Amino acid sequence: MKRSERLVAMTHYFLENPKTLSSLPYFVEEYDAAKSSISEDIDIIDDMFQKMGIGELRTVAGAAGGVQYIPDLSIERAHTTVEKLIDLLEDPSRILPGGYVYMSDLLGHPKYVHEIGQVFASAFEHTEIDYVVTVATKGIPLAYAIAQVIGVPVVIIRRDPKVTEGSTVSINYVSGSSRKIQTMVLAKRSIEEGSNVFIVDDFMKAGGTIQGMKSLMREFNANVKGIGVLAEAEDEEEDRKVQDYISLIKFMEVDETKETIKVEKGNFFSS
Repeated sequence: MKRSERLVAMTHYFLENPKTLSSLPYFVEEYDAAKSSISEDIDIIDDMFQKMGIGELRTVAGAAGGVQYIPDLSIERAHTTVEKLIDLLEDPSRILPGGYVYMSDLLGHPKYVHEIGQVFASAFEHTEIDYVVTVATKGIPLAYAIAQVIGVPVVIIRRDPKVTEGSTVSINYVSGSSRKIQTMVLAKRSIEEGSNVFIVDDFMKAGGTIQGMKSLMREFNANVKGIGVLAEAEDEEEDRKVQDYISLIKFMEVDETKETIKVEKGNFFSS
């Protein structure tokens, strides 16, 4: 195998296996190359990853060591991604009756969702995460995008139990938008006790749903290491139940009469 071919193959391997520790002998055997050549290849790929602002290759010394790809995203690329989202979301045609904003097309587009997942994952590159947790339904694409980048499973909290999930744990919580008592449910075998989780949701007003997810995680003795929301509503800040979170965008104003939407960058860029 030529070096150019080997570099492509190894780059693909690292991108497909984030945070997986792989030994140098594995690459030596897989690509039938000398250890010194593999080491040089790793240096080349690491240098390119850092120049592109998408992460780094980290070497772990020792008999049980090896090399692993640590996903990251440069702040410049994060700014570009969010600025693009703001341009799309400020389109007046997205205004729905009641002052809501149509976002389903973005949450259903693989390119945008993947870029959003990269931004969120970069905020927790040095944090040990075992699961990405969300509540059905609109947060699911975001959860899978983040989980793919950092290489962990997704856990989906339901509004009602499913017979296919076996025994469950349920809690009641106060919805931030409707102020009504609602229920969320999670199968007992979904999360191992003592796990580290990252909670994600597509939109936050008062934060009742996220507070409910945090309460449910306590039932599993899980450690909430981070909370991420794609968008938050500026006018709900005073009544917000959740404070320790990061957001990518903030809706400052949605005016049905004037047909205007004002969106700013979230606290991700100020934290």
